[in-house]
Formats: sequence, C-alpha cells, structure tokens
Amino acid sequence: MIYAKNGMDVLNNLQSVISPGSGIQHWGSQYFGPRYSNTVSSSGPQALITEMNADETILPHFHGVTQFQIFPCGSGKMAKQEVSPLMLQYKDHHAAYGPLVAGPNGLTFIALRKETGDSAPVYLSKPGFREKLKPSKRRNWLSSPIPLSTRPVLQYRTEVSWEPLFDQDKIVDELSAHMLRIGSNMLFEGPNPKNSAGYYIFVANGSLDIKGEIYPLWSLVFVDTNEKSFEIKAGKHGLEALVMQFPIESNE
Repeated sequence: MIYAKNGMDVLNNLQSVISPGSGIQHWGSQYFGPRYSNTVSSSGPQALITEMNADETILPHFHGVTQFQIFPCGSGKMAKQEVSPLMLQYKDHHAAYGPLVAGPNGLTFIALRKETGDSAPVYLSKPGFREKLKPSKRRNWLSSPIPLSTRPVLQYRTEVSWEPLFDQDKIVDELSAHMLRIGSNMLFEGPNPKNSAGYYIFVANGSLDIKGEIYPLWSLVFVDTNEKSFEIKAGKHGLEALVMQFPIESNE
C-alpha cells in the first residue's frame, strides 16, 4: 500500500501537546497513525511532527521501535552534536539518544516509523527503564547537514543525483538513506519495497507528483513492502527528497 500525506495539511493542523518527559507544552501533529503507542506492532506506518519551543530540552530516552528522524527547521543540539536543517537521524529500536536541546529559534523534528508499535518514549531519568531495554544493534547515526538547491538549479537539473547520507561501509543490512535530486517532471524508480521493511519519501525541496496530485514541501509518502514498485516523479520545479529505507529486523 502507498500512504501519502500533504505536508501543508499537517502543518495547518498543529496542536498544543504536552511533552511526556518534561511536561512542557509545545506543538505537534500526525502524518500517519497515533502520536504514541504502547501496543504490540500493528500494520500501517506511524509518523509525527513536533515543534519544540525555543531553548526547550527533551530528556535522554529510547523507543521500542526503529525510526528515522528528520530535522527540517530550527537549530539545536543532540547531546554534544549540533543539529541544523536539513539533517537526518537513524536510530535502532531500544537505542537511547539525547538530550535534544532546541536553539533560540526552536527546533522541528519529524519521527518516522514503519509500523505502529511500542513507540512511547522511555526516559533514562525515570525508574524502571532498564527492565524495558531489549537487544538491538544500538545504532544512533546523525547525518551531516544536507544542502538544498536553489529553485532554478533544481528545476533545470537534467541528471539524477542519488547521494548516500550514512557511511555505506558501516551498513550490514537493508538500511539505506539517500538524498534524491531530479529536475522538472523527471522520473526515478524508487527502491524495490520487497527488499526492505518499506521506505519513506520526504519532500525537502520542490514537489512530488503522484498520478497528477502534487505534494508540496514537507509532504510524506510511505511505500509498504506489499508494493511491487513506486515511481518517484518530480513536479514542475523539480524535487529533492529524502528516501529512507528500513532494515528487515529480527529478534536481535
């Protein structure tokens, strides 16, 4: 199945939410599925956006599900590492990270999971977190800042650019993350969904055309493993998109 959500619809439906760790009020909305869940895995992707306050801190924690996390706006720090647009994080299930500290202009992140599962944050500052840990590769990778093209350079691009965002030599499974850059109305055959646990496409610049329907900035698509293929088509001004593929996980 193909899941698609217009990014502007998500941004226009931001609501006040309370951080479960700090009790601080910030803003959030969902692309797919519930915001958090304590259930066993169920079908369908889960993706949410959080808009942090200026100088807000999210305490160190982990989730019971694997996720990608996009930082498209604002600035801050993850532990000692600077975070700025556009950056991408990959985190295995039960791999702790943080603290995440927003800068003076706030920080936006979009969390992407291939399924709805035990995704509620487990904070290292609260008792009982060790009992909830499970075996995992414990990867917690943050990309370098990813530059975006100017509008004319993107629109009039004639060649496909498929740029890996993580060190390929460190990847031993189906995990992959790339920046795709294609010009006006160009086509690109996406990865074979059956060779992974599914993948997301995030519109970082330009727009995505799905059967004549245009998906603008910050739109999101999830391609499930039951699909045979997915053709990525740029809108009239071209497309720069993050393509993020989940590994096939076993009981590690």
